[in-house]
Amino acid sequence: MQQISEKLLRSAWSAAWDHGNVDALDDIASPDYVRRSSGSSTEMSLAEFKAEIVAIRESFPDLQTTTDSVVLGGGTAAVFWTSEGTHERPFLGVPPTGRRVRTRGSNHLTLSRGRILVETVTWDGSEMLACLGVRSLRDDVARLADDTGAGPAPEVLKQFNRQFVTGVTVVTTRDHDDQPRGLAVNAYASISLEPPLALVCVQKTSSSYPFLFASDRLGINVLSAAQLDIATVFGHPGPDKFAQVPWHPAPHGSPLIDGSAAALEAEIRERFQARTHTIFVCRVRHAEVSDDDPMIYRAGRFFHSNALWPLDAAPSTTRPGPTGKASS
Repeated sequence: MQQISEKLLRSAWSAAWDHGNVDALDDIASPDYVRRSSGSSTEMSLAEFKAEIVAIRESFPDLQTTTDSVVLGGGTAAVFWTSEGTHERPFLGVPPTGRRVRTRGSNHLTLSRGRILVETVTWDGSEMLACLGVRSLRDDVARLADDTGAGPAPEVLKQFNRQFVTGVTVVTTRDHDDQPRGLAVNAYASISLEPPLALVCVQKTSSSYPFLFASDRLGINVLSAAQLDIATVFGHPGPDKFAQVPWHPAPHGSPLIDGSAAALEAEIRERFQARTHTIFVCRVRHAEVSDDDPMIYRAGRFFHSNALWPLDAAPSTTRPGPTGKASS
């Protein structure tokens, strides 16, 4: 059995990471090899590690890893490295951004009989996501999903969500050809006024999602009660939705829909991954507000907001009762 050396380690590492020849790792890894992540405390076998390298290289086809230094001695080794590549295909649910990514890390190796028995890594996929402008909630969500304790049936939870009253927004951006894109979103929230921050949650299966993710800005349009037709257009899949919708560009180009009750343009600051959705945290840069009444959504139906009455108002003979008749 060939004993591990700095030259052999560098050669096998380059063959696997730079050229995709993952079987070269067989020359330096023990049959009982375990790879541990110091960040997430997860473990994987040699076969799983090889599969991870293949997956990363598919996402970053021009990946190049430089072994900056290797320290061997006393049954252990330390490897310090730098990786660089272009994000050309999906990676951990993140659509291609075309960004050039550079990241560093270090691995501690425990050796047995001249091979790597345990490799503890200071880097994992979440750091690469951070380099792509994403913060991952994936591990926390996975732990919650693995909880086998009792909970409400999905249908009950769906009914609970339907009872929550929201406004109706259309989130917009531009695609690679500078054409407007958009989708209906009711998961919008204001975070703060100083600084002006807002968030929207967008489902990853939406056709507009890849363009929204790749953009650095977005538009948020609060639809008015007179825009039911527009809510219908953006609530369903379809080509060239903006061919049916009048709009104008915000100062930095985000599409804002004419006739909206309110609209804003915001700079995307954070992208949090949450399984089926991405949470976009944005810094508002421009806002427009009209006197038009907004549309309201509840339990699968749209309502005119002007039909509401304040609950803290004094009883009135003009206030509708449970049957729709006036009550006092």
